[in-house]
Amino acid sequence: MTRAGPINGRLAGDRDFRRYWFARAASLSGSIVTAVAMPVLVYRLSQSPALTALTTALDALPYLVVGLFAGAMADRWDRKRVMVTADLLNVVVVGSVPVAWWLGKLIVPHVIVAGLLVMTIFTFFDGANFGALPVLVGRDRVGEANAAVWGFGGVLDLLLPAGVGVALAVLHPADLLAIDALSYLASALAIRSVSRAMSVPREGRPPLRARVVLGDIGEGVRFLWRHAGVRSNTFVGTLQSIGGAGFIALVVPWTDRVLGIGTSGWRFGLIYSAWGVGGILGSLITPRLLRRITAARLTLNAIPISALAGLLVAVSTNWVAATATMTIWGLAYQLVLINSLNYRQQVTPEHLMSRVNTAGRMLSWGVGWTFGALVGGALAQQVGVRPAMITMVCFGVL
Repeated sequence: MTRAGPINGRLAGDRDFRRYWFARAASLSGSIVTAVAMPVLVYRLSQSPALTALTTALDALPYLVVGLFAGAMADRWDRKRVMVTADLLNVVVVGSVPVAWWLGKLIVPHVIVAGLLVMTIFTFFDGANFGALPVLVGRDRVGEANAAVWGFGGVLDLLLPAGVGVALAVLHPADLLAIDALSYLASALAIRSVSRAMSVPREGRPPLRARVVLGDIGEGVRFLWRHAGVRSNTFVGTLQSIGGAGFIALVVPWTDRVLGIGTSGWRFGLIYSAWGVGGILGSLITPRLLRRITAARLTLNAIPISALAGLLVAVSTNWVAATATMTIWGLAYQLVLINSLNYRQQVTPEHLMSRVNTAGRMLSWGVGWTFGALVGGALAQQVGVRPAMITMVCFGVL
């Protein structure tokens, strides 16, 4: 196993963690651009709220389909190699959309299939990433490491959507997806440059067969179900994801039809940025709060705030009020998210890390997010955007 720099000590002085952090920052930057631009692209090409919602549903559907398999493989394979390979494949997939647009050949099915493929590949990256970080930094620094990654992600959530909103006034959404393709390339190069191992060597593992893989998957699922804390956090995350997905799936037609601010410009970008403000605050205060209260108490305090703020956002018809309440919602939502992630990474054995985390993500993200986005889009077609959004965020109350 190759070592470069200390496992103990401040993360700021850890060269390998800085490279990992840069990789995640680059990838998050491109993903945020795509998260804003791709639904706008589908909406402009189709004028369909249902197809726009389908784009959001595809963010999580691969977790539902291949999440358990991806986690089992990530616990078997070299995690660094999985992450680099996934990044390079997504350079090609995401890059195909702007290329098709420049050639005058872009159609809605192409965008939707690209969205499905990129998230399928990312599921393998994410499974490897969940297990890689605790090995890279040590379990005692997982909370600090996640706060550093998610905290900067919140800054990006704050700054980038407003910039994308302004850029959409002069650029086509397909042009902006080229940025995401480049971000995957930067992430691959940075991950490849990490010299410290991200996996513990596996010895004596049985050969790869269907029965063995199913056994690996079952081992991870059993741990999740039998561990009361992990099981409870997963159940909470599923309900919260349904509400969040129902909102995000309809946010583009909502800003256009309910708030009346269109699908571009600084106000459109500010709506997306408000979530990032709350995310930054949540990332900053989570480690401090966990030194004062238990993980369970933190989650129990944040859930009702998240539910109430989500409802206030959904009933808003004024963009200023919507922006303010979205900030609060983003804070509470992020507290629950980071707390759950830290907890799973701290209590799960290393050899189960990828499997348990992808199983949890499959249920909360794959099931919850996919269900919320698809139901939200279907409801919008039947009862309208605003009633559908109010209905979906009510899942957070549960």
